Amino acid sequence: MPDAEKPGVRFPSAFTILFGLIILVAVLTWIIPAGEYQRVASEALGKDVPVAGSYAPTDANPQGVFDVILAPVAGFYDPVAYTANAIDVSLFVLIIGGFIGVVTATGAIDAGIARAMVRLKGRETWMIPFLMALFALGGTTYGMAEETLAFYVLLIPVMIAAKFDALTAVAVILLGAGVGVLGSTINAFSTVIASDAAGVTFADGLVLRLIILVLCWIVTVGFVMRYAARVRADPTKSLVHDKKAANEAHFLKETPAEAAEFTGLHKIVLILFALTFAVMIWGVSIGGWWMAEMSGLFLAAAIIIGLIGRLGEGKLVESFVNGARDLLGVALIIGLARGIVVIMDAGHITDTILHAAEVGVAGLPRTAFILVVYWIEVGLSFFVPSTSGLAVLSMPILAPVADFAGVKRELVVTAFATASGMVNLITPTSAVVMGGLAIGRVPYERWLRFVWPLLVVLTLIIMAALALAVTFGAPA
Repeated sequence: MPDAEKPGVRFPSAFTILFGLIILVAVLTWIIPAGEYQRVASEALGKDVPVAGSYAPTDANPQGVFDVILAPVAGFYDPVAYTANAIDVSLFVLIIGGFIGVVTATGAIDAGIARAMVRLKGRETWMIPFLMALFALGGTTYGMAEETLAFYVLLIPVMIAAKFDALTAVAVILLGAGVGVLGSTINAFSTVIASDAAGVTFADGLVLRLIILVLCWIVTVGFVMRYAARVRADPTKSLVHDKKAANEAHFLKETPAEAAEFTGLHKIVLILFALTFAVMIWGVSIGGWWMAEMSGLFLAAAIIIGLIGRLGEGKLVESFVNGARDLLGVALIIGLARGIVVIMDAGHITDTILHAAEVGVAGLPRTAFILVVYWIEVGLSFFVPSTSGLAVLSMPILAPVADFAGVKRELVVTAFATASGMVNLITPTSAVVMGGLAIGRVPYERWLRFVWPLLVVLTLIIMAALALAVTFGAPA
C-alpha cells in the first residue's frame, strides 16, 4: 500500500495544499518588506513593465484572515500575472466536460477505443512518442498549456484500455507539452515576449533552445516509455495501482470486449470530435482565439454532435450537465491556485522578491551569473506560473544586469524559458498542473514521486547547456 494511503498517514488533497500556500504567502506579507518598481507602458508588449533600478519601499499591506478567505474568490476574476482570468479557464474546463459527456453518451468513444485497441495490438507503446511529439510541438511553438486540459478525458481511457494507467496518460500530455514549453523556440507567450522585454530578437539564442528541446524531449519520452512498459508488464508497479479499479470504472464505461459495434454513426461522431480539436488548434495558433472562442467552439460542437448522435433534447442536456459536473473540482482548483498570486500582489511583496534577485546576481562571474539567474527564475516561477507574466516581470530587470556581467541577454531569456518550463511541470500554483492531475485522479504527491528523477536529469542538461554556452560563447 502506498505510504500516502496507509491508515493514519494521508497526504493532503490539492485543495488543502493550495489553501495552505495561500495562508503561507499571507504570513510572508507580514515578514517581507513591501516595495514596488516604477513601471512604464510598453507598446511592443502591450503591458506595463518594471524599470530596472527603480525599486523603492512602499507602504505595507499585510494580508489578514479576511484577505485569505477572499483570495480564492478573487483568483477567479482578477487578471493575475498578465494571463487569462481563472474564470475564463474554469468555464472552458466545464464546457469541455460537458462536450465529452455528450460524445460519451453517443457510445462513440467506447466503440472507438475498442477498435483502436484491436488495430494497435502489440504496438500500443509507440503511441507515447508520437503523442508526446505532437504536444511538444504545440508547447514549443505557441505555449500549449491550458488547451491540454481538453485532451485528458480523451487520452486517459485510451491508455487504461492499452493496459497502462492514468498516470501514463497524464505524463504524456503534461510532460509532452511541458517539455515543449521548457524548450520554447518560437513560443509567443514565452521567448517572444521575454526577448522583447530583454531588448533582443526571439531568433537570438534559437539554436541553443532547439538543442535543449531535442535533448530534453528524448530523455522525457524514454522516461515515460520505461514507466509505461513497467506498468504494462506488472500493474502493481503503477504508482496509482490502488486506484486501478476505480479509474477503470470511471474512465471505461465499457470494457473493450463489451463495447458496442463500431457503427457508421460512431465514425461520424468521432470525425466531428477530432475536427473540433483541429479547429481549436487552428484558432489558437493562427486565428487569435483564446478561452471565450474555444469555449464557444466546444459548446457548439456538443450541440451538433448531440443532434447527429440522436440523443434527443433531454439526454443531450443531461449528458452535458453530468459531464461538466465531473470536472467541477478541476474548475475550483484553478481559481484556488490563482489566489496565491492575488495575495502576493496585494501584499506588495512580488517586486521585493524580484529586487532581491536583482541584487543577488550583481558582480558574479559569467558562468555563475547565468546559473544563478536560472535558479532565481526557478524560484520566481513557483509564485508566478504564467510564462508571459514572469517574462514581463523579470526580463526588464535581469536582462540589463547581464550586460554588466558580460553575458548575452539571449542567454538570460533562455535561462528564463527553461526555468519557467521546468517549474510548470510540478508547481501547485499552476492551474494546468493541478487541473490535469485532478482530471486524471493522480494525487499530487504521487506525481512528485513519479517525476522527480526526470527533473534532476533535465536540470543537469539545462545547466550544462547554459554553462557551455557562456564558456564558449563571446562575451556581451
